[in-house]
Amino acid sequence: MTGTVWIVQTTLPGDWLEPHVGAWSATLVEGGLAACVQRNRVTSVYSWEGATQSAEEWRVQIKTSEAKKDDLMGAILSEHPYQTPQIAIWEAESTDDYAGWVEG
Repeated sequence: MTGTVWIVQTTLPGDWLEPHVGAWSATLVEGGLAACVQRNRVTSVYSWEGATQSAEEWRVQIKTSEAKKDDLMGAILSEHPYQTPQIAIWEAESTDDYAGWVEG
Protein backbone atom coordinates (compact mmCIF):
# COMPACT_ATOMS: atom_id res chain seq x y z
CA MET A 1 0.00 0.00 0.00
CA THR A 2 1.33 3.45 -0.86
CA GLY A 3 0.68 6.96 0.28
CA THR A 4 1.06 10.22 -1.59
CA VAL A 5 3.29 13.23 -0.99
CA TRP A 6 3.72 16.37 -3.05
CA ILE A 7 7.15 17.58 -4.14
CA VAL A 8 7.57 21.28 -4.78
CA GLN A 9 10.81 22.46 -6.34
CA THR A 10 12.16 25.98 -6.72
CA THR A 11 15.53 27.68 -7.02
CA LEU A 12 17.10 30.52 -5.05
CA PRO A 13 19.95 32.85 -6.00
CA GLY A 14 23.40 31.29 -5.96
CA ASP A 15 24.88 34.30 -4.20
CA TRP A 16 22.75 33.60 -1.12
CA LEU A 17 24.87 32.16 1.68
CA GLU A 18 23.96 28.86 3.32
CA PRO A 19 22.55 30.51 6.49
CA HIS A 20 20.17 32.63 4.37
CA VAL A 21 18.96 29.61 2.37
CA GLY A 22 18.66 27.64 5.61
CA ALA A 23 16.57 30.35 7.24
CA TRP A 24 14.33 30.62 4.14
CA SER A 25 13.85 26.85 4.22
CA ALA A 26 13.22 26.73 7.96
CA THR A 27 10.39 29.27 7.72
CA LEU A 28 8.48 26.84 5.48
CA VAL A 29 8.86 24.00 7.97
CA GLU A 30 8.24 26.17 11.04
CA GLY A 31 5.18 27.70 9.33
CA GLY A 32 3.69 24.23 8.88
CA LEU A 33 3.76 24.39 5.08
CA ALA A 34 6.46 21.74 4.61
CA ALA A 35 7.49 18.57 6.36
CA CYS A 36 11.00 18.58 4.90
CA VAL A 37 13.13 20.91 2.78
CA GLN A 38 16.29 19.78 1.01
CA ARG A 39 18.69 22.15 -0.68
CA ASN A 40 21.81 21.89 -2.76
CA ARG A 41 23.81 23.98 -5.19
CA VAL A 42 23.27 23.49 -8.93
CA THR A 43 24.27 25.17 -12.16
CA SER A 44 21.26 26.22 -14.21
CA VAL A 45 21.32 26.96 -17.95
CA TYR A 46 18.22 28.79 -19.12
CA SER A 47 16.81 31.27 -21.60
CA TRP A 48 16.05 34.71 -20.15
CA GLU A 49 15.22 37.91 -22.02
CA GLY A 50 16.26 36.40 -25.36
CA ALA A 51 19.66 35.11 -24.30
CA THR A 52 21.03 31.86 -22.93
CA GLN A 53 22.16 32.35 -19.35
CA SER A 54 24.06 30.18 -16.89
CA ALA A 55 24.08 30.74 -13.16
CA GLU A 56 24.85 29.00 -9.91
CA GLU A 57 21.67 28.58 -7.88
CA TRP A 58 20.28 26.72 -4.91
CA ARG A 59 17.83 23.95 -5.82
CA VAL A 60 15.23 23.66 -3.09
CA GLN A 61 13.01 20.58 -2.95
CA ILE A 62 10.10 20.67 -0.53
CA LYS A 63 7.90 17.79 0.67
CA THR A 64 4.34 18.71 1.56
CA SER A 65 0.79 17.39 1.60
CA GLU A 66 -1.96 17.96 -0.94
CA ALA A 67 -3.83 20.07 1.61
CA LYS A 68 -0.84 22.41 2.04
CA LYS A 69 0.61 22.62 -1.48
CA ASP A 70 -1.42 25.63 -2.63
CA ASP A 71 -0.58 27.61 0.51
CA LEU A 72 3.06 26.62 0.07
CA MET A 73 3.04 27.84 -3.53
CA GLY A 74 1.52 31.15 -2.39
CA ALA A 75 4.22 31.56 0.27
CA ILE A 76 6.96 30.89 -2.27
CA LEU A 77 5.49 33.43 -4.70
CA SER A 78 5.12 36.11 -2.02
CA GLU A 79 8.64 35.68 -0.58
CA HIS A 80 10.67 34.72 -3.65
CA PRO A 81 13.39 37.12 -4.85
CA TYR A 82 13.03 36.20 -8.56
CA GLN A 83 10.65 38.02 -10.89
CA THR A 84 9.55 34.68 -12.36
CA PRO A 85 10.48 31.92 -9.91
CA GLN A 86 10.62 28.28 -10.87
CA ILE A 87 7.85 26.43 -9.10
CA ALA A 88 7.40 22.84 -10.22
CA ILE A 89 4.98 20.59 -8.36
CA TRP A 90 4.43 16.89 -8.74
CA GLU A 91 2.71 14.08 -6.90
CA ALA A 92 4.85 11.18 -5.72
CA GLU A 93 4.00 7.77 -4.33
CA SER A 94 5.56 6.98 -0.99
CA THR A 95 5.16 4.61 1.90
CA ASP A 96 2.12 5.08 4.08
CA ASP A 97 4.37 5.87 7.03
CA TYR A 98 6.28 8.64 5.23
CA ALA A 99 3.13 10.08 3.67
CA GLY A 100 1.50 10.13 7.10
CA TRP A 101 4.49 11.96 8.53
CA VAL A 102 4.36 14.54 5.70
CA GLU A 103 0.62 14.94 6.28
CA GLY A 104 1.38 15.88 9.88
